[in-house]
Amino acid sequence: MGDFVKGSQLGHLPEMVAKGVILHREIDHYTDHHPIVGLSKDKLRLKYRHYAGVIVDMYYDHFLAKNFNEYSSQPLWAFAQEKYELLQANYEFIPPRGQHMLPYMIKGDWLTNYARKEGLHRSLTGLSRRTKFNSKLELAIQDLTEHYSVFETEFREFFAEIREHISQFRQDLINSKL
Repeated sequence: MGDFVKGSQLGHLPEMVAKGVILHREIDHYTDHHPIVGLSKDKLRLKYRHYAGVIVDMYYDHFLAKNFNEYSSQPLWAFAQEKYELLQANYEFIPPRGQHMLPYMIKGDWLTNYARKEGLHRSLTGLSRRTKFNSKLELAIQDLTEHYSVFETEFREFFAEIREHISQFRQDLINSKL
């Protein structure tokens, strides 16, 4: 949802939803400027240009989903169902583009399918079909396979750091007034 809320729309959301969007933006900002993420992007930039960041985000989503039990006591399938239900319950607050996407996300069970390389490949291929240019995103699964352990190591190092950063940011955000 955070990707679809723009500018002044934030002020029209319930406070906890707005705080969730702010948290999402902080996660994106931290990720986009982190040196470890930069190393991952650098491996892909020559071949995929400005899509390197999108690919790395998807790779990292894969590693998070694949290793979810290391980060949560809740199984990934239960977490995903809970989040799908939460999004449906707050459907009215989701901007139109997000509302359009939500049924596809739920039907395709994106959150759990990223745990498998096949699910990630399907998503990369689907995204490739929707890009304006010949992005070659469907080929990115080959790069992941070829450098799997390197990307996973970078993800693990990055994820440890972002968890620490976001834990503090989230606490400050919860205690703040919008």
